[in-house]
Amino acid sequence: MGDSSAAAFRENSGSAGELAGKRALVTGAGSGIGAAVARRLAAEGSDVLLVDRAAESVEAVATAIGARYTVVDLSVPESVAELGENVDIVVNNAGLQYVAPVHQYPPEMFSLLLAVMVQAPFRIIRAALPGMYHRGWGRIVNISSVHGLRASPLKSAYVTAKHGLEGLSKTVAVEAAGHGVTSNCVCPGYVRTPFVEQQVTDHAVRHRVPREQVVEDVLLSRTPVKRLVEPEEVAELVAWLCGPSATSITGSSLPMDGGWMAQ
Repeated sequence: MGDSSAAAFRENSGSAGELAGKRALVTGAGSGIGAAVARRLAAEGSDVLLVDRAAESVEAVATAIGARYTVVDLSVPESVAELGENVDIVVNNAGLQYVAPVHQYPPEMFSLLLAVMVQAPFRIIRAALPGMYHRGWGRIVNISSVHGLRASPLKSAYVTAKHGLEGLSKTVAVEAAGHGVTSNCVCPGYVRTPFVEQQVTDHAVRHRVPREQVVEDVLLSRTPVKRLVEPEEVAELVAWLCGPSATSITGSSLPMDGGWMAQ
């Protein structure tokens, strides 16, 4: 996990290194969107710290890009308090899902989702802001969802958490604007992550239909663009928000939903 590995990765990617020297924190970085974001920020020259509770996965990603990593359970408040210290870029990506009607939703699961997707980002941002203010520069990107802007049935905790993350992000944007710090949300639709792929497989087996049919008729039924979002697409938007071209973009929620919300 040395500097030579990161340099080689940047060279192979053809990156100009717009974020060289910046220290970045990415949660949920062991797979999916988080891993793609970590790779992209490393390619731009960032010194990236990967955070995940899955030790083997996050170690593999970190080793591949020459980055640092730590294994943390974000549902434990004491575990996240110091993660944001001395970083220039925060990408709050970690999340989980549980599906049930509101009247049957387990309170402990509701609390867990809010702990990971609202409380942990708050604590990380809270720890990061003093250093960002002192240096006069900072980028906070919260991986929200179309469900941070719209609701769907059976996902009360997830929708609540993402709406809370949106509110936190906008509040930080307003407070931090005078300190050179931006705060934005990226709001993807269905992304091709291991979690979504497993959902597709489970549904296909349960209903004895092809996986392709599940993607088109269930996941993308309301989406004009009939394809899943790729993690690398999300990572590109995150990197752009952290770069010099997005200095005036703050307090925004940027959908990547294939037109889902346009209808």
